[in-house]
Amino acid sequence: MSHPATPPPGLPDILRPGLQVVFCGLNPGVDAAAAGHHFLGRGNRFWPVLHLAGFTPHQVAPQDDRSVLEFGLGLTAAVARPTQRADQVGAEEFAQGTAQLLHKLALARPQWIAFLGKAAYAAMTGRRQVDWGQQPERFGGARVWILPNPSGLNRGYSKAQLVDAYAQLHRALG
Repeated sequence: MSHPATPPPGLPDILRPGLQVVFCGLNPGVDAAAAGHHFLGRGNRFWPVLHLAGFTPHQVAPQDDRSVLEFGLGLTAAVARPTQRADQVGAEEFAQGTAQLLHKLALARPQWIAFLGKAAYAAMTGRRQVDWGQQPERFGGARVWILPNPSGLNRGYSKAQLVDAYAQLHRALG
């Protein structure tokens, strides 16, 4: 009798109190979780986009992901379970993830939470219609901004369009 392979553990959050922005991915990729670093995928555009949008003075390597704390930034995921694709995350996982994310935000108290993609925010708030950019309500006490997902699987946005979207949030920070 064969046993299913044990999935790798989720990624550790990179959080501390008083952050300017916490970037919240939908869930970790399998490779990123196995390596223990956020946005590790070769096709993932998060790190170059973060730099080009003005959040970091240089492009951070995924292996140095903890250094974002120096820039007032944090990283977390809406759902801890790693998957190959975001569409493998179920509604019940978002329901569980909501309470966990709200708890993390209560401890970290960031000014902003930036959801990377609409899916997690829509599932966690029950909103059917979600627009890009700043949202009218807060989530866990933080102001909310919805950004396009930087995954290489998201072909709907070019790197330049991602940089522009992320730069809008950077400008809003004042």
